[in-house]
Amino acid sequence: MRLLSRSQGLAGSVLFLSAIAPVGSLPAQRADTMRYVVLSSDRPAGSYLEWRTGNELHSVFEFNDRGRGPHLETVVRLGATAIPAAVTVTGHGYLKNQVDDRFSRAGGAATWKNNTEQGSRQNAENAFYVDATESPTSARLLARAALANGGHVALLPSGEASIQKVGGLTIQTAGGPVHVTQYDVGGLGFSPNPIWLDDSLDRFAFVSGWSSVVPAGWERAIPEMVRFQDATRNARFSRLARDLGHRSVAGLVITDARLFVAESATVRPHTTVVVQGNRITAVGPDGSIAIPSGAQRIDARGKTLLPGLWDMHAHISPGEDGLLHIAAGVTTIRDMGNDTIGTLVLRRQYASDSLIGPRMILAGLIDGSGPFQVPTGVLADDSVAARRAVGWFADHGYEQIKIYSSMKPELVPVIIAAAHGRGLRVSGHVPAYMTAEQVVKLGFDEIQHSNMLMLNFLAAVRDTRSMARFTEVGAHGFELDFDSKRVQDFIGLFKTRGTDIDPTLVAFEDMFNGRPGVLAPSNSAIADRMPAQVRRSFFSGGLPVTPAPDKPYRDSYRAMMRMVKAMYDAGVPVVAGTDASPVGFALHRELELYVDAGIPAPAALRIATIGAARVMHHDSDRGSVAIGKLADLVLVDGDPTLRISDIRRTALVVKDGIVYMPDELYAALGIKPASAPIATPE
Repeated sequence: MRLLSRSQGLAGSVLFLSAIAPVGSLPAQRADTMRYVVLSSDRPAGSYLEWRTGNELHSVFEFNDRGRGPHLETVVRLGATAIPAAVTVTGHGYLKNQVDDRFSRAGGAATWKNNTEQGSRQNAENAFYVDATESPTSARLLARAALANGGHVALLPSGEASIQKVGGLTIQTAGGPVHVTQYDVGGLGFSPNPIWLDDSLDRFAFVSGWSSVVPAGWERAIPEMVRFQDATRNARFSRLARDLGHRSVAGLVITDARLFVAESATVRPHTTVVVQGNRITAVGPDGSIAIPSGAQRIDARGKTLLPGLWDMHAHISPGEDGLLHIAAGVTTIRDMGNDTIGTLVLRRQYASDSLIGPRMILAGLIDGSGPFQVPTGVLADDSVAARRAVGWFADHGYEQIKIYSSMKPELVPVIIAAAHGRGLRVSGHVPAYMTAEQVVKLGFDEIQHSNMLMLNFLAAVRDTRSMARFTEVGAHGFELDFDSKRVQDFIGLFKTRGTDIDPTLVAFEDMFNGRPGVLAPSNSAIADRMPAQVRRSFFSGGLPVTPAPDKPYRDSYRAMMRMVKAMYDAGVPVVAGTDASPVGFALHRELELYVDAGIPAPAALRIATIGAARVMHHDSDRGSVAIGKLADLVLVDGDPTLRISDIRRTALVVKDGIVYMPDELYAALGIKPASAPIATPE
């Protein structure tokens, strides 16, 4: 569900549509309308249209992602400079929430108002207003404004944007060769957002391996542009890996640590841990361990040393995601569906430490074709294709198969049998017209998302592909009787079958509890550390909720938390996954939510360490701090076994024996520190 990443902008979003929207459904346009296509991978995903009427620039942007997606109509009044004089954006956003964003300028004063904020500023004639919708119109006009103002421009409501020329290409389009230039726009997220402009600056493009917005006729050039863009991005993050990864030839020694013993979920004080190469070579009481000559020493007094954390539901993107995970102490992720080839490349880069990022365990995503099909992974509509897909994933080192919502019910047992035959686990969404109870009985090893558990009891929702899988849970989830025989039998089924759950509570917290103009609960602890435009995004709200169902949605979210606690109490394994952003921070919040639900803090930490490693059968190498295991460690300022929120205060992280200072990684992304600094290893 991490579909529109605010840290990456439009080019990092995941989009899907069964067909491009018909032009006839849009407002009247001039004959010189510029037509753009939105693609998910190489499939049509939507449209962007732009035209001028006098001094006004009009645009319409829309896409449909399995029932979600925006429709935005923008009118920009152009001024005498590259800074727009007025902006109006109307329509609806990704979750179908109403959009009404208005900005105007009179003299040197600027005023703005939208669904989440309003404000004004004097002496703002040279400041660019960034509308709250992330429309392509705003992004491309901002690039032009920054270029016209010497490479920098002040932003409204706050912040500053910069632009840097990266390099150019001559691409082959349907209309002939076109020279385009990649620019990186900084100041909107954790790292610069790439945009391509032609020499006239009139045509633009956003491209990535996930999704692209390009002028009609440029589609054939996308792979070349993506390769160029990826190379420049990787060069930047490779430099960060060289500069921010601290290696010690003689080893690393951490002394006087409060060691979290993951197997027993207990704490052992005054402990020394020795790391040589990428392995832990000694663990014992202070003073009992021989210290290698020349080893880098870290005094951990007052801090807790844990094994590296696991996020069991990620959809990692190249770039800042790797730094965010490591800075948060997340040294292993399970990627639950992604670009199949690109993810293999990224896994190799992280494994070699040429880029900063976590170890990756891969789940291959399989879905059926249709209007709600998943935007990534492999499609299979018959048994031959289903078995072929499982075989491909198994041959390429994937460890799990994730079945998605459009899969034909009759193919579910085929995939389960094929996957289990190759030693792969099977999990997923509950496919349309099936129930969680049915897929567990068929052999699912795990179910993703707590809403899928709740839907088992909502007979009105048979099609799990539609928005009803969220809205009906919000409207009626609180009605569930947890003491009823049906619910107790359901929980018992998971226990008997050994099926675990991946609840991703953090992914639903803002969806159910977020309200426009109110700081998102999942990000309230980190908002003031974020870059200005990232912080602003935390006020956008969640599902469109009117005052009438406000309390039911909040109560239903508490019911989802109660379901997780009931499963835990019954002995059903819980894995800590997020499917949310900002990554890294999201796992911290997921663990806080487990504790809020009633799971003891030490148990929550065990879930995110040795528990995850055992589920994925990697506990011989990872998941606890023990001699011979891989040197994946996180040093926390405080004691998260007593105050789970101390897990946010990462002071030092070791992955594969390499030391990373979280404050350095966060600084590279424009994020303020959270913990007392430790001396940087030499």
